Amino acid sequence: MTDSESTMKLCLQILWDWLREWQSVIRSPFFPVLFSLNVYLSCCFPYICLDFLCSKLTLLHRFKIQPQSKVTWAKAWRCIHKIVWNHVCFIFPLSVVHWYWKPWFSPPLAPEMLSVVKDVLACLLLFDMQYFLWHLLHHKVPWLYHFFHKQHHYYTATFSLVTEDSSPWEMLSLSFFTTLNPVLLGCHPLTEMIFFITNIYLSVEAHSGYDFPWSPHRLVPLGLYGGARHHDLHHLKFKVNYAPYFTHWDRLFGTLHGEDAQRKSSKTEKTQRL
Repeated sequence: MTDSESTMKLCLQILWDWLREWQSVIRSPFFPVLFSLNVYLSCCFPYICLDFLCSKLTLLHRFKIQPQSKVTWAKAWRCIHKIVWNHVCFIFPLSVVHWYWKPWFSPPLAPEMLSVVKDVLACLLLFDMQYFLWHLLHHKVPWLYHFFHKQHHYYTATFSLVTEDSSPWEMLSLSFFTTLNPVLLGCHPLTEMIFFITNIYLSVEAHSGYDFPWSPHRLVPLGLYGGARHHDLHHLKFKVNYAPYFTHWDRLFGTLHGEDAQRKSSKTEKTQRL
């Protein structure tokens, strides 16, 4: 084992030992819903600040995907109200069921860093497939879209709080996938928490409405990851880019729509008008 691997293993073990000291809190049926809500709002907070600074700092406009859109307090509070309502009325009962069905356990040893990375990536790829199929189905079947998914398309310009601005059925479906995948893959409880945080962050980033030089889709090579610009196009055009993160499912199903296609479409529309 190299020095870097030993250091990472030690860091994970220190983190895991600290978490085990809070077992009485983590084992509570209230912990999952409070953890979920706090992680989500924490991920949204930096982007919310950017949204309200955007009107004052013109520098931010160059990174905004739809610079003409403006986030207001009314929009923000509408989303927050729905998110809190869904967590209290729907996620909390589900977390109680999960608490009863699968009590939290704490093995003495933390997982290896390589194991954490592989398992988190596997969970993300599995979630990406599940959500792609769920999403495609809820767009192709009119009554499913109307009753269960239309609420999420209330805004055509994305911003961070739109991430969980959805119907109870949609939120419960995605929560089910998120909870199920680490169980199916036999992940360590620490890996499960890291996946949960990573999944929420990536989902918020995909809805952020910003395209920064350090955005995940610019760091992952070969266009394998869609990111914020990819998902913003979905909210704008509806029938493209169904996958939440990666692009391979949209490529296979012929639903991938990129910036180049958008530019060609815009040019065609202008030509037709002329």
